[in-house]
Amino acid sequence: MISWVQVPEKSDFTIYNLPYGVFKNKRLSPRLGVAIGDKIVDLSVLHEKGFLSEISLPDKVFLNDCLNDFIALGKPITRKVRERVQELLLEDNPELKDHRIRGKVMVNRKEAQMLLPVKIGDYTDFYSSKEHATNVGAMFRDPENALLPNWKHLPVGYHGRASSIVPSGTDIYRPKGQFKDPDMEKPSFGPTRRLDFELEMAFITGKPTKMGESISTAEAEDYIFGFVLFNDWSARDIQAWEYVPLGPFLGKSFASSISPWVVVIEALEPFRTASPEPEEELLPYLKFEGDHAYDLNLEVYIQPGNGVENLVCQSNYKYLYWNTVQQLAHQTVNGCNINIGDIYASGTISGPNENSYGSMLELAWKGTRPIRLEDGSERKFIEDGDIVKMRGFAEKDGIRVGFGEVSTKVKPAK
Repeated sequence: MISWVQVPEKSDFTIYNLPYGVFKNKRLSPRLGVAIGDKIVDLSVLHEKGFLSEISLPDKVFLNDCLNDFIALGKPITRKVRERVQELLLEDNPELKDHRIRGKVMVNRKEAQMLLPVKIGDYTDFYSSKEHATNVGAMFRDPENALLPNWKHLPVGYHGRASSIVPSGTDIYRPKGQFKDPDMEKPSFGPTRRLDFELEMAFITGKPTKMGESISTAEAEDYIFGFVLFNDWSARDIQAWEYVPLGPFLGKSFASSISPWVVVIEALEPFRTASPEPEEELLPYLKFEGDHAYDLNLEVYIQPGNGVENLVCQSNYKYLYWNTVQQLAHQTVNGCNINIGDIYASGTISGPNENSYGSMLELAWKGTRPIRLEDGSERKFIEDGDIVKMRGFAEKDGIRVGFGEVSTKVKPAK
């Protein structure tokens, strides 16, 4: 497919992608849009001018500050909208290309402020990378028995803090809390000395369930609307002191950052691949058929202050031991209800090689192997003024689908 919209080479937002997001600018109130190249298609104008008239849509559904109401219309509708936009953007379709309203429909992305794409009611963070779990277990426990006994039997996860999830471009403050090093008699209090990123993907649910209902692995993808990049910030010293016996709390709840464009699951269809083979016999509710992993290239950059970007990690979403359908099946097997707009993050995505580790904890191996940047400085963890950028894309047979980036600057503790 070729579009009449000029799409730069290696753009994440090709006609094969068309992700949904929420934006505003100096003259426009918050509204829903679709990204293509360096432009945003203003869905509210398309709707108002009758380009979507053959789809049953509420009058003001695109004049909203989140995607939730639109997602709630169901996949048959959201899929039709994306397919209709795709049709309108094709090179040989003059409907919109030659229409006088074209200038009002197309908005420059660089002039838009992207907002949080969904209203997030609940957020779960999983721990689905065997390589990451093994590395962390080797560091803090026993290298010979790095994985805890339950890890290969269920997708480990915890309920996180939804209120502190922010969109790309939102600065975060270095968190404060208690920490205690092995050589300390008593805990100390202050700004974290070990601020870390975690390279993750997250899926957003698009259909609710009632309490008591469960979702099977066969049904799970019907409940998944789309995906975003996810940076689950961590204060490693605060986390290490607090996590026994109940798990992450202040070391994680201060901030998580997401990319603003939601890539729908249908756009990732060409990039399906097999999940790793289970190493233990799974209980029936976690067994699945078909390919439910995705071959998505993931990158992390550190940019110190006004310096240059430094590529520090190259990983891939396909490395995850536990896939999305298993994660959602496990989340709901106890009858836990889910809602539209819930976020389910993958956990740190680490690969088999040192340059594919998805956190500074692993890349610098608990601070013992600092990473040297181009300006000559070193990083054991993230410093004030640093900008962390994550990018992700898939490419196959001339088709490219990407997520843009999630970029976050770290400011000193308040």
